[in-house]
Amino acid sequence: MAGANNVTELIITGLFWGAEVQRACFVLFLPVYLATLLGNGLIVLTFIADLLAKVKTISFKGCLAQIFFFHFFGVAESLLLVVMAYDRYVAICKPLHYMSIMSRQLCHMLLAGSWLGGFLHSLIQILITIPLPFCGPNVIDHYFCDLQPLFRLACTDTSVEGLTVLANSGLISVLSLMILLCSYIIILINLRNHSAEGRRKALSTCASHITVVVLFFGPATFLYLRPASTYTEDKLVAVFYTVITPMLNPIIYTLRNAEVKIAIRTFWSRKKTQVV
Repeated sequence: MAGANNVTELIITGLFWGAEVQRACFVLFLPVYLATLLGNGLIVLTFIADLLAKVKTISFKGCLAQIFFFHFFGVAESLLLVVMAYDRYVAICKPLHYMSIMSRQLCHMLLAGSWLGGFLHSLIQILITIPLPFCGPNVIDHYFCDLQPLFRLACTDTSVEGLTVLANSGLISVLSLMILLCSYIIILINLRNHSAEGRRKALSTCASHITVVVLFFGPATFLYLRPASTYTEDKLVAVFYTVITPMLNPIIYTLRNAEVKIAIRTFWSRKKTQVV
């Protein structure tokens, strides 16, 4: 029997019962949120100040650290995209076995493997760069430290190092891209056996992931799967994946989520009701 649903709002109890405890939680968490806001604000101000500075300097060790973390997070993200593609493959092609295949242990192993892959990749890049002699010019023709612009400043021939970096970055990019393409080809073939509604839901689920893959591997392929030539185009492409793509990520990942859409609609409808 379907009963009448008279519930229009739900009451959230919070972390603990009791007004005194909730006030204590407020006092405890308010500085944490303010510190988070302040820290992010300082990061934004630092970037703005750096953009306005006439001369932008960085220590050699700071440059190496920037290269390490840039490649570390970049490769970790590419491997996480592969993990997400495998997750979508299991969810769409083997839905009845999803919970047994994508166990908590496997998820932890895949996550740890992604971060470990990023660490090893970046470590190789740095170990290649450190022995190089830098004794002459110190002006990097870029807006952040990266390997190819830094190699141009070395006082020796860096063609071997450049090819090693190209092979290192290219191998990860090609393998990741091939796995992603194979995953979605298998998914598309499998969708032929689904209903029209099932195909629509599956494609909607994968759309945000495919968008991120295109935005991520497009610039990465242009920059790291070819020998370095002129850097004007490289800098323009780098702006895309260091500024534009991070701006689009919250929109792609969040606003395509059904629960988030419902929450936003509920929030704005409640606001309109309060105004009226």
